[in-house]
Parts: sequence; structure tokens; C-alpha cells
Amino acid sequence: MSTPILCIPGPTGAGKTSAAIALALALGGEVVNFDSRQVYEDFPIITAQPSAEERAQCPHLLYGFLSTDAKMSASAYADMALATIAEVRSRGHLPILVGGTGLYLGALLRPLADVPPIPEDIRERIREACEVRGPNPLHAELRRVDPVLAERLHPNDRQRIMRGLEVFEATGRPLSLWQADTAAARDFKCLKLGVGMPLPELTPFLYRRIDLMLEAGAIEEARCAMGRNDDPKAPGWSGIGCAELLAHLHGEIDLEEAKALWGRNTRAYAKRQLTWFNADPQIRWFRPGEHEAMIHAASEFFGA
Repeated sequence: MSTPILCIPGPTGAGKTSAAIALALALGGEVVNFDSRQVYEDFPIITAQPSAEERAQCPHLLYGFLSTDAKMSASAYADMALATIAEVRSRGHLPILVGGTGLYLGALLRPLADVPPIPEDIRERIREACEVRGPNPLHAELRRVDPVLAERLHPNDRQRIMRGLEVFEATGRPLSLWQADTAAARDFKCLKLGVGMPLPELTPFLYRRIDLMLEAGAIEEARCAMGRNDDPKAPGWSGIGCAELLAHLHGEIDLEEAKALWGRNTRAYAKRQLTWFNADPQIRWFRPGEHEAMIHAASEFFGA
């Protein structure tokens, strides 16, 4: 029998946490994180992890358990999430997957291709090419080396385009062929209810949230984390907000510069998330706060 799971993807700052709690309370669910930044224990404020008050309303799993110096891969996350989903189901509850990291959700729903590790110099070279030239010329290049993959991707889908190019350069084999060798999708009865809004509407909320994080103690949080590990190359510091505040605490930029950079990077990240999730036709979208409509859709799908 297929395992029922409810997935709530969407861009940062769109209100996924409140939607997940509303659905968990209505359907007897437990919230499971699939955001790659919210796994770090040193940054609950900066990565917008659920507050103590929010966690008290229903179980929240896979948040804030990883040290700043540790790295989490998509496949490792998928293994942990599968075990967590099994635990939630053993308690008779509905797993509600919530987050903004599309790669993590994809790895959970379908095993990743067993591609060898990509050398960092190849990753960096392709990343720089995308920054300088933009995604469209790289999509044309991908069409030459991996036409099957290119046909599936929007020319602005920079993350997946870069992934396709780096895999081909590193292995000499198209990513589409690696993917064809993987196992079938896992046996889930999966409903995807996205929470989001157009980027121009979302942007003011993103900048306001940064102010709220600073008021809540984001700088002191970063300073405490810095006392345990101040290496900017540590995986935990690579998150948006974390990197900018670390640069500020190191005296490289002032606070206003850090805030401005944090805001721009957050908006750019939200744009990439929207591009990623909008490419998934299985996602049914809702605006922030449309909890009753989401509950109705989930109740119909799962027969609750």
C-alpha cells in the first residue's frame, strides 16, 4: 500500500510553516523539514526555523540538528527523511513535508542518479559562466551535449542547466542517461500543495522579514555561532543571511551593506525557487493564508 505524504513546497518567506501547522492540526499530521538551511542547529533565527510556539502546536522533525561544520547531501537527507516518514506513519499520523529545497524533495520522491562526485573546479567554472553569460547560452550548450535533458528544462532554469553541464563535463555522459538508470519513483501517495505568490508581491515581505530577524537577535545568533566555528567555508555559513552576517562580524562590510546584500540574495534565491517549483505540474498552488482551501484539498485527496 502506498505511503501517504503531503508536501508543501514554495519560496522562502511565503508562509509555508503556518500552512503546515494548520494542515497538521486539521489532519493529524507531523511536520517534516526539507529545507537545506533549516537543518543547522546554530541558526534557528537566520534560517527562519519554526519558533518554540509553533513547535508546541504539533511535532516538527528534522530541524536544527546539524553542526555548522557538517555537510548534508540530498541523498543523505532522503535517507533520513524516509526513516522519519516511517516513524510518523508508525504513530498513525500524516507526514507533512515542508520546505524550499527542491533537490531534497526530489531526492526523497525519486532516488537520485548515482553520479560520481563533481570536482569543485568544474562546478565553479560553470557557475561563473552562468553568472557572466546567463542561463540561456548555457541552455543552448546543454542542448548540444544532452538534448533530452535540455528539452525538459526551461532556458532560465539555471540550477538544473548547470547541473546537466557539470555532469557531462565531469563524466563525459549526459545526465539524462544517468537518470534513466535510476530506480522508479518511491511508492508514495503524494499530494503537493504549494504556497507562494509572484515575486514582486513577495519581495517586500522578504525585506521586512530580515528586519524582524535582526530584531529577534540574528546578529547575536551569528556571533555565538562564530564563537564555535568562524570558518566562512563551513557548510552552515553558506546559507543566505549567515554568510552576510559573518562578513559583517569579520569587519568586511558594515551592517547596512550586510542587510542590503542579504535582501538581494534572498530575493534572488526566491526567484530560483519559484522557477524550480513552477516547473513541476503536480504542484497545486495557494496564496499565503489560504489554509482552509488547502485543508479541503488535502482532505479530499487522502479521504480524511
